[in-house]
Formats: sequence, structure tokens, C-alpha cells
Amino acid sequence: MGINLKLITASGVVFLTAAASVGLLSATSPANSPARNGKQTTAGQFPKGDPAQRVPAFHAAPPKEELGPTLDPVQFKDPIVQNSYAMAAKVKNVLYQQPCYCSCDLNDGHHSLYDCFATLHASICNTCMAEGIFAYEQTHKGWSAAKIRAAIIRGDWRNVDLTAHKEPVTVH
Repeated sequence: MGINLKLITASGVVFLTAAASVGLLSATSPANSPARNGKQTTAGQFPKGDPAQRVPAFHAAPPKEELGPTLDPVQFKDPIVQNSYAMAAKVKNVLYQQPCYCSCDLNDGHHSLYDCFATLHASICNTCMAEGIFAYEQTHKGWSAAKIRAAIIRGDWRNVDLTAHKEPVTVH
């Protein structure tokens, strides 16, 4: 059974909902998006795998204009937070094209993972930091933003061990 794709954009933002029972992806807006089939998550908690889970907001294409900066890592005391913000700064165009699974699109009006690092939000959210580090690492392996997005949607970012990023890193 193939997957039908219906894509609707509003201001360049894509909202997708996966419906596993019918093998269909359909578009919604943040105002009427169902909240993870009733499963709420909070900052720092990884959502459980669920193939029918709503895919959070992301941009389907690179930004048309230069993005603003992410927050300066030196303002944070925690080395994991510093490292995640340093990595995010190097791949912000990739982050712009990624969903964030902490529900910040619904709770904070974010349009992609980039918004988490352009604000203080990622500094208090393990989900954002894990996804940001995952995106950085895969970018440096030569993965495209679309391939990274597919892996994030699949949940591969959950395998990131944040404690492995306690030591200062040199970011390229």
C-alpha cells in the first residue's frame, strides 16, 4: 500500500499528520492540530514511538533569506547546552527544515527546530538538544536536510546520548 501525500503550506510552514490506519499524511494548521493523539510531552521528555503521531511543524525547503543567529553558547553554564547551541549555529539552515518533537510548535508557536535555538527554549529541553546534535552529526556525515528529517521523524534522534557531549567540542 503506497502513501498518499497531501501537502498544504501556510507561510512556508508545513504541518503534517500521519494516519497509519489509512497510510495517509494530511495537512493541518497548528490551531487545529491534534496533540499527539492525547499524549502530551513536556520539555526534557522524549515522546514514545507512535507511527500515527503528528509530525510537528517544519519548513520543507531551505530559507529564502539569511536566518538570524542562534543564541551564543557562551551565555550558558551547562557544557551540554553550550555544545548543542554551538553545533546548532553551524547547521541552522538544516535545523530550519526539521520538526521538533517537544510540541514547541503547539506550545510556543515555533515553526521548526531552528526556532528552539534562536531562543532560550533549547537550553531547557533535552528533546531539542538531542535533535540539534543529531542534525549536526548527520550533516557532517553528508546527509541532506530531507534525509535528516526522515530520520528525526522515525525517532533516530532518541539515540543521542546527551551526556556524551559534556566535554567542550570543536565545532566545524
